[in-house]
Amino acid sequence: MAQINTKDMRNFTFIGHGDSGKTSLMEMILYKTGATSRLGSVADGTSVCDSDVEEKDRKSSIDAAIVNCMYKGREFNGIDCPGYPDFAGEAVSALSAVETAFICVNASAGVMVNTRKMWEAAVKAGVCKAVAINKIDLENINFDELLGIIQETFGKECKLVQISDATGNQLSTIVNLLSPPEKVLPHLKDKFNQYREQLVETVVEADDAVLERYLEGAQISPEEISRCATLAILKGKLVPVFLTSTKKELGIMELIDFISNYLPSPADVGPKQGADAGAEPKEKSFAADSSAPFSARVFKCLADPFVGKLTFFRVYSGTIVADNVIYNPRTDKTDKVAKVFKVFGKDQKTVDKVTAGEIGAFARIEDVSVSDTICTQADVIKYPVLSFPNPMVSLAVEPKSRADEQKISASLSKLADSDPTFAVARDRQTHELVVNGMSNLHLDVVLARLKRKFDVSVNTKPTKIAYLETVTNKAEGHHKHKKQSGGRGQYGEVYLKIEPIERGKGFEFGDEIFGGSIPGQYVPAIEKGVKEIMEKGVIAGHTMVDIKTIVYDGSYHEVDSDEHSFRIAGARAFADAVHKARPVLLEPVVNIEITIPSKFMGDITGNLISRRGRIHGMDAIREMQVIKAQVPLSEILTYSTELHSITGGEGSYSIEFSHYDIVPVKIQEAIVAKATVHKVEEE
Repeated sequence: MAQINTKDMRNFTFIGHGDSGKTSLMEMILYKTGATSRLGSVADGTSVCDSDVEEKDRKSSIDAAIVNCMYKGREFNGIDCPGYPDFAGEAVSALSAVETAFICVNASAGVMVNTRKMWEAAVKAGVCKAVAINKIDLENINFDELLGIIQETFGKECKLVQISDATGNQLSTIVNLLSPPEKVLPHLKDKFNQYREQLVETVVEADDAVLERYLEGAQISPEEISRCATLAILKGKLVPVFLTSTKKELGIMELIDFISNYLPSPADVGPKQGADAGAEPKEKSFAADSSAPFSARVFKCLADPFVGKLTFFRVYSGTIVADNVIYNPRTDKTDKVAKVFKVFGKDQKTVDKVTAGEIGAFARIEDVSVSDTICTQADVIKYPVLSFPNPMVSLAVEPKSRADEQKISASLSKLADSDPTFAVARDRQTHELVVNGMSNLHLDVVLARLKRKFDVSVNTKPTKIAYLETVTNKAEGHHKHKKQSGGRGQYGEVYLKIEPIERGKGFEFGDEIFGGSIPGQYVPAIEKGVKEIMEKGVIAGHTMVDIKTIVYDGSYHEVDSDEHSFRIAGARAFADAVHKARPVLLEPVVNIEITIPSKFMGDITGNLISRRGRIHGMDAIREMQVIKAQVPLSEILTYSTELHSITGGEGSYSIEFSHYDIVPVKIQEAIVAKATVHKVEEE
């Protein structure tokens, strides 16, 4: 196959809410361009894009699927993304690999919650935008109202580039407004001329010289309109709105022609901005050209126990060929790429090279992650790290068997490396293995893959809250450890005092022993005993913090005293003091930002207050409200499910740790009582 010039490449992704027809539209493009010989179906499980077992079972996309095809000498690289917020990380990845994002809208359902979120993600990524209104063959569609909502939500730049003769079952024709007027059917001419004039006015505004001639009444050539259309899309002055019906196979070829003729190429967009590798990084870029130094960014990884890691990358400049040595600025390592692939759904085809503007893949290089830049060591550049949504839902997992226990950590780490919105860590305080994801559905899918790909089964349960213990008063403690059982005995007596210190200081230890009541060699043992019991906790089994301890007196025995005796005496004297010093539990408190439609304000604020939340502020973003509050972590472990229930899926939230605060007395009593029962059961 002849080498395609970067100018002739078109990279785009389909994003939007679930059930907006993204996968069906991508399948239709593949079919119409001859990339597939039969039309794939989501319902039948024959889709190229939904090839994973979980996707076929659920009949919806979970992973971003990369496909490619050729059309009239142009190379299309398309990425079909999941439509539900649970898998939003896939869209973030895809947006870094394309020039244009199609925000897909179900003509019947209209603009939904994830439609807005995906638009915002496209804006943040800085890509060109288009809107595809799919399923216009459905009945009872108020098209004028829908177009008005799209323009109100996303801006007046959203302009129709296609018109139809009808919607619903009466739909029979879709026409590109940039088509030659003489080819339009007579009954559509008036509508065509009206919308075409609006579109041309928007398009020519992208070029001042052409606009001036247009206003003077000059005839603008099709070539100039084409150039200005691409420029208008690049500048964000035009967001083309398309109409399609995959069921009736209408609007598809018009969409394909528009992609080929008017969407910006990587060369049109120009160099991707990066930085050099200096101590104080300076901006750096390479031309979006196959002859420039090679640079690319990893946007997706897949872990497979049989073929190893598969790494997907978008080439921003230069060319990569088989057996090239690549350099990773993050790891400061080089690796040899044995083969390079072009990707088509689940299949990889070995190719000679992947050039600027193209999407490729390589296998069996383990120390590479999503967001990594890959380049040559001779011309180092580093592209910005991608920003992914934080995982909000946590579960504690434990292996079902000893065989699972041996594999669980490594297997979960591989899955986390493949999915930046999934994380796994061992909680230092609760000692639980905790997985974090975007939602319960997201975690269900990840754990199903853990079983299917790595043959690891787990039990799940809600995570424990990492409470802390501290004291609020000064107090003194005493313990004499004395044990005689024949032969040498054990003896150590300790007097100490404790007091609270500033939050976050941790632990301070000192001694004020006079007269040699405790020999100096035993003081470290006392400190060790205190630290051990602080780690275990005194009132509910949680780590103790922010306490100052001073040993001031005691006694010893010339023969029976040893470090072990004073370690025990120190620990028990400390526990004695804690019980006298008004001990309290501290709970983690998080900052939470909740984004909801205004109509749910009352329900959400009331719900927050019932969860001991403190509201700190509210902001309006168009028709949405953002509530900022602080709430104890224990109160929002299941918040994802409840927010979805209250808002019908239209609400979203993010959290981050803020501080530890004292647990209310009644709640503390319940936690301590539960811990006491658990301790008795263990004994």
